[in-house]
Amino acid sequence: MSPPRPSRPKVVVVGTGRLGGALALALVAKRWPVRVLARSEESQRRARELGLKPATEADVAQARVCLLCVPDKAVSPVAEELKPRLARGAALVHCAGALSLEALGPARGRVLGSFHPLVAVSDPRDSLAGNSVAISTRSRWLREVLERMAKDVGLRALQVPEKKRAAYHAGAVLSAGGVVAALSAAVEAFRAAGISEEDALAALLPLTRSALRGVEARGLAAGYTGPIARGDSGVVAAHLAALPPEAKAVYRPLSRRGLELVGKQRLTPEARAALAKLLK
Repeated sequence: MSPPRPSRPKVVVVGTGRLGGALALALVAKRWPVRVLARSEESQRRARELGLKPATEADVAQARVCLLCVPDKAVSPVAEELKPRLARGAALVHCAGALSLEALGPARGRVLGSFHPLVAVSDPRDSLAGNSVAISTRSRWLREVLERMAKDVGLRALQVPEKKRAAYHAGAVLSAGGVVAALSAAVEAFRAAGISEEDALAALLPLTRSALRGVEARGLAAGYTGPIARGDSGVVAAHLAALPPEAKAVYRPLSRRGLELVGKQRLTPEARAALAKLLK
């Protein structure tokens, strides 16, 4: 009978960028045995600045879990480079949201997995706690390890079907980068009103946070506010007349989506028809 595997096995994090650094720091804080494999002089410098311990070749050979925090296009070649250097029973895990396990290449008896934190990490020192993480693996042992990892750093684990990863990742991008892109159009509208970007962001960011709190408390449809939710076609017409073309190109599809969201629940047929006509 083989001895039980440790609940916090030795981990090597490949890459010291924003996500790699944040994951390594979070795991170290929870007393996971972590080393980072920096593949360039710049990565080595970042590791030193973050106080992370560099991985030796012996650390790589002894690791039970190897986390690839590298760009999507680098996952496959880095995985192939590392396979001969890892112990036979070591798990190889990528942190790319859109990629399936196939990106890690043929398993050939190796344990494979993915661990994608749903966090917009802009600095390695950002906290991951309070967010979610998408986990995928065919190994019961690795699933338990990744779930323990998620719990320790404060992430809520999601199970994403392999064949649906692109749709999952698109939704994640819309909720993060998509919101920022929409906010940039709002800033442009404020600029058309003579308000600087600095003042616009100071006013709009609290408003965005209040909208998200409404969704968190009451759900999407009930949390949606503004003239579309009220059926006020006069205000919407004034908006369309005032907006610069680039901001108007964002306003129309987002407003159509909002109209679908509130739909029959909150508006009369006449109000819906008037708004739909304006937003064509």
